[in-house]
Amino acid sequence: MPALPAPDYPAEVRARLEADAKEVIARYPGARSALLPLLHLVQAEEGHVTRTGIRFCAELLDLTTAEVTAVSTFYSMYRRKPSGDYQVGVCTNTLCAVMGGDEIFEELKEHLGVDNGGTTEDGTVTLEHIECNAACDFAPVVMVNWEFFDNQTPESAVALVDDLRAGRTVRPTRGAPLCTFKETARMLAGFPDERPDAVAATGGAGPASLIGLRLAKGEAAPARGADGAGHIVAPRTTTDGPTDEAGPTAEEGE
Repeated sequence: MPALPAPDYPAEVRARLEADAKEVIARYPGARSALLPLLHLVQAEEGHVTRTGIRFCAELLDLTTAEVTAVSTFYSMYRRKPSGDYQVGVCTNTLCAVMGGDEIFEELKEHLGVDNGGTTEDGTVTLEHIECNAACDFAPVVMVNWEFFDNQTPESAVALVDDLRAGRTVRPTRGAPLCTFKETARMLAGFPDERPDAVAATGGAGPASLIGLRLAKGEAAPARGADGAGHIVAPRTTTDGPTDEAGPTAEEGE
């Protein structure tokens, strides 16, 4: 059955959001082109895209709620239900999975007591697996509110979420200092990060590991850490069971 009309925002919230929304809409030659940033704007208000937020976007852009809903459910960056202050995403795509992403994800599910898309009871962390974020040379990668945490292990990922839940300062491998999901959503709506240290914070992930290339060429993968621990590579398998054969190198193939 169709849902009843969504309630409106309180008057003071509506006035504040309208002022921000008009600033966003003015950036585009056609008003409906502002839909994506407006969805981030309403997500910044309540932490996910609510029916009220959908109604707000539809009214300002002269769209139907069905049109707005279709867009908000198409893109994975828009949440559909209340979630945590920190969205912890573990890349489980190809190289990250091979390099340990799957094991990291399973470890975090068990440690946090949630499944994919689940939120911890304290409302701090929402865990999900994510698709490739174009950081394969630093695999396996974990992202928190879309900031990079490169070259992770199950142990470092557990320490990361524990720090988040305890309110300790957490610094991404590179990029701006970490902020909450709502603050991230407002920046994605097109508003500047006004924190005094945000622009100065850059950092770097270090040299590309190229581990995946080395493995594909049959070379031995370097160990992680000073003691050589923490390096995870899923064994190659055949119909006869596991094997250490990595296949021919480029030279052998010629």
